[in-house]
Amino acid sequence: MRENYRYKIMLMMVLMVIINYIDRGAISYGSKQIIGEFGFDTIAWGAVLGYFGYGYLFGSLFGGVLSDKKGPKFVWIIIGISWSVFVILTAFAGDIGKALFGGSALAGFAVVRILFGFSEGPTFSTINKTNANWATPKERGFAASVGLLGTPLGALLTAPVAVGLLSIANWKTVFIILGSLGLVWIIGWAKMFKDVPEKHPKVSKEELAKIRAEQDLLPDEKLITQTDHSVKWYYFFKNPTLVFNAIGYFAFQYVNFLLLTWTPKYLQDQFHFELSSLWYLGMIPWIGAVFTVLLGGKISDMLRLKTGSLRIARAGLAVVSLLLTAICFLLIPTQQTIFGVMTLMFIGNAFNFLPNSVYWTVIIDTEPGRAGTFGGITHFITNTATIIAPTLTGFLVVSFGYSSMFVAAGIAAAVGMLAMAFVKPGAKKASTENLASAQVNS
Repeated sequence: MRENYRYKIMLMMVLMVIINYIDRGAISYGSKQIIGEFGFDTIAWGAVLGYFGYGYLFGSLFGGVLSDKKGPKFVWIIIGISWSVFVILTAFAGDIGKALFGGSALAGFAVVRILFGFSEGPTFSTINKTNANWATPKERGFAASVGLLGTPLGALLTAPVAVGLLSIANWKTVFIILGSLGLVWIIGWAKMFKDVPEKHPKVSKEELAKIRAEQDLLPDEKLITQTDHSVKWYYFFKNPTLVFNAIGYFAFQYVNFLLLTWTPKYLQDQFHFELSSLWYLGMIPWIGAVFTVLLGGKISDMLRLKTGSLRIARAGLAVVSLLLTAICFLLIPTQQTIFGVMTLMFIGNAFNFLPNSVYWTVIIDTEPGRAGTFGGITHFITNTATIIAPTLTGFLVVSFGYSSMFVAAGIAAAVGMLAMAFVKPGAKKASTENLASAQVNS
């Protein structure tokens, strides 16, 4: 429908995140072939999985600032082309390392995976800027959850897509195919997207009125009009809500990336499953999350409407969800059967994704005019988990066995729960001193 064009924008972002997650997770399913070809041990393989995070970390920061300055469309086009190229180059990473870095295949994977991670890093901070520009005040939680739906859906589809492609082609061909899909997406996106709905010919006056409806705001919410350059980037670290929110999001990402990168090898080593069985087993932890990520956005918006409290709607939901996540993962080492392990993974990850939209909505609630920049800083802090989770797990598994990686996930979730208890979303009222200063400056 013409009056709901913003939903087409949201669905295109879902498709993009699905492609992203398949791109970054496929390497886990090619582990046997890659390790066999280059002779990586467990710690080296953990490093290969962790290299992505180094680039992702800095890319998220860069993308958030750039989307505020240049607009999200500019960022989408640049990163879409870049990540697709580096996915293709992953097929040649080991050979590049041998040719250019003293015969080290590991160094080749390091360079390519870091650059790939840097290219994908801006994705979610740019989604947040896009949602800040396009979502109505009443559906901010839902809009964030739709944008994030691609995370569990992409992770769920990674198993059948990667295993299916690996059954008919070698791992190098798989990465060439996946990179090409990213290029197709960016062509379609460039044709249909504009930075703001005011500039899009397919957005009706009625829809624009909904998006910019001031009467739907709570007293502590703001309507985005443009980037507020008077709010400096370092304000993020002066606002405890934004800092604790980033720590809560780190906990989510730790659990998320641990499952994405280590589940296939865990199932192969601990339960001796072959690659042919991983296409369905690898999907199980993500099935519930596909539904809870959307449900969480709806629940958060409903709580906002019913209680009039952003703290209950955002932080309260996250605290309860992370507590249940921690319990599930701490119980996994007590299970002796594959059924028990996969059930707890399924339930725990479903709870982990329930408040996924909250971390991004808190930023829009608190400072919508800097949604890109503050989203980037949040994602920078969060994405230390994309390095820590796979790399630390390699050391934990060698030293203490696979049970230790689930204990670490449970501890991370518990830390996130405590952090979210201190989150108080919403626009802060300017002090009398600041107002006087602003009047003098004007």
